[in-house]
Amino acid sequence: MIRALANVFTKVVRRYLPDAFLFAAILTFVVFLLGIFTQGKTPLEMTKYWGEGFWGLLAFAMQMVLVLVTGHTLAKTRVVGSILKAIAGIAKNPAQAILVVSFVALIACWINWGFGLIVGALLARETVKKIKGVHYGLLVASAYSGFLIWHAGLSGSIPLKIAQSSKDFMSQITGGAVVPVSETIFSPQTLLICAVLLLTLPFINRMMMPKEEDVIEIDPELLKEDEISVPVMERSQMTPAQKLENSMVVSMLIGAMGVAYIIYYFARGGTLELDTVNFIFLIAGIILHKTPQNFLRALTEAVKNTGGIVVQFPLYAGIMGMMVSSGLAASISQWFVNVSTPTTFPFFTFLSAGLVNFFVPSGGGQWAVQGPIVMPAAQALGVPLGEAAMAIAWGDAWTNMVQPFWALPLLGIAGLGIRDIMGFCTVALLWSGVIIGLALLLL
Repeated sequence: MIRALANVFTKVVRRYLPDAFLFAAILTFVVFLLGIFTQGKTPLEMTKYWGEGFWGLLAFAMQMVLVLVTGHTLAKTRVVGSILKAIAGIAKNPAQAILVVSFVALIACWINWGFGLIVGALLARETVKKIKGVHYGLLVASAYSGFLIWHAGLSGSIPLKIAQSSKDFMSQITGGAVVPVSETIFSPQTLLICAVLLLTLPFINRMMMPKEEDVIEIDPELLKEDEISVPVMERSQMTPAQKLENSMVVSMLIGAMGVAYIIYYFARGGTLELDTVNFIFLIAGIILHKTPQNFLRALTEAVKNTGGIVVQFPLYAGIMGMMVSSGLAASISQWFVNVSTPTTFPFFTFLSAGLVNFFVPSGGGQWAVQGPIVMPAAQALGVPLGEAAMAIAWGDAWTNMVQPFWALPLLGIAGLGIRDIMGFCTVALLWSGVIIGLALLLL
């Protein structure tokens, strides 16, 4: 049944799902028209909201790019590469390959979503080099399914943002209250959801394996690294600048300063925040790459995968501008709030966040859109702020399975298109929706 369901969704997606950029453009037009026909705004007003919101998330966009770049750079170190090759060797057949890639991707995305996306793609590439008969689209979809738990992990933007004391708008949505990660990322409810997904989702992916005659493999030769080969030079032939670039001294000094600051930061009571996570991954990448040249080479490769994000993020910021300024986002969220009780509030918030995520596929953007409506309502109903915030976070992560925005870097590394994985991801969406929804209703 799971396999048949996956086949149906795969056929539909391959026929009707547009390219990710066109998807963002179509959503722009949809929100534009909804603002006119449901909120009574004029075309000029909607255009104004779009233009004013277009550059509204540049700072956060840079944070997101750094999450991806630092995660990718760390994933490309020799240490991590050796670990991935060893893990790829664990699987002995296609079924085991699906299970291993799914499990590792979930763990890696919980640690850091940028790291997890890249690790999942790289592990999928390594796996098909070792095992024949693997349906490559399903393998890459399994890697992407790990992204389901990113917002409940150590790089989750909403829980990290509300865990810091700040005067900016994003932090003040909670009314100035600081919500520690013990009430969000490390709450019993969140940890239980993560555990259930970790133990079940790999097997759901395994059940989607097509029949042997329907397997679409990929030639491992097509996955050879296209990295620039750097000629090895004798140290005596190097210029002073080249000697510095290939010296471990600079990297180790920067690394030592970074480690010292991290220890100092947490010793003084610092909390895990988005900037902190980026800083840790950046310093780890510098240390493990050993020399500035190795680090910069990996960094250059990582930046290439941010193209789709850099171009599309302003489009989604414009969508967010129209959603917020026209009152459309408030109307959607408020409707869910109005039909809620203290028991059902987290569940309906989750559903509304999943819907809004189609138009604002950014954890921070989603927080800016829904936080001002959801958090005061949570306080009025007596729902803990941490639980309400995580309901938004889970909704954001949930529909990422069928929102192609964040799949772009993974697909770029895997060498596939969005249509190759989205049918399988739809099944992951349905299964995870049941798990998360039940937990928010019953716990």
